[in-house]
Amino acid sequence: MKIVLIGANGQLGSDLREALSQHHVWASARVALTAKYPNEQILQLDATQLDVVRERLNQIKPDLVLNASAFHRVDDIERDSSQALLLNGHVAHQLALMCRALDCAFLHVSTDYVYDGAKHAPYVESDLPNPLSAYGASKLVGEHLVRAAWHKHFIVRTCGLYGIAGASGKGGNFVNTMLRLARDGKLIKVVADQICTPTFTLDLARQIAVLIETAHYGLYHITNDGGCSWFEFAGEIFKLAGLSPSLSPITSAQFNAPATRPPYSVLENAQLKSIGLDQMRHWREALADYVSRIVSRETSG
Repeated sequence: MKIVLIGANGQLGSDLREALSQHHVWASARVALTAKYPNEQILQLDATQLDVVRERLNQIKPDLVLNASAFHRVDDIERDSSQALLLNGHVAHQLALMCRALDCAFLHVSTDYVYDGAKHAPYVESDLPNPLSAYGASKLVGEHLVRAAWHKHFIVRTCGLYGIAGASGKGGNFVNTMLRLARDGKLIKVVADQICTPTFTLDLARQIAVLIETAHYGLYHITNDGGCSWFEFAGEIFKLAGLSPSLSPITSAQFNAPATRPPYSVLENAQLKSIGLDQMRHWREALADYVSRIVSRETSG
């Protein structure tokens, strides 16, 4: 399969490069990348430069365009949503239209932030979205535009991503941030009233690699299994890393972030289960794997 991967430099994009390495992948990002796999080629593209993207897609004629790019600085977006609406909405729509013109499939990554958390039970794909933040609204706009533009689409909602490449746009993912604060001897306060499912990007990437082999287009929730608060997640990180920092719970009101987060956004992989493809492991198992990998890297480095 010929795949153009947009956003290949992020933590999900980096793991997608590995998970899709048996395919012919054009890895695209605004920054310079180096090819890592035999079937991989590099494109240095800015996804917002739509004429350039269209020209390259017309040259490659891919079987699938996979959009892992996003503007996800959640609190910044609350103050100014223009860049989020551009990248998360307009660009996603234009990519879907390009795929329609080429008759190729399109996969777009979305978020648990499209929900308001009022259900207090795992969300399935048929549940009605109601975002509480400008970021969540921008991602929901993108979903609707993709769905309207082209029926050969996969929309993947996921949650609480962490991966080996880190979250460059946020200065590191949650796990790495917690480990850094603990090793620096900081007093750590983490919200205990937001429940979600932290998801290892390597697991997500491998599940996406399975899904795109099918023609089961539509909306999918893909997260690791189970749910926890961010406070519980932090405690498990420290337990696995053998650390005992000063950790205390706080409320979302005390944290006082500009953007409102859903108090409950556990996603159920209902559609994957319905087609017999759900291979996502429990979040505790995934986290143990991740912590083991980064500790091993630190030791060997």
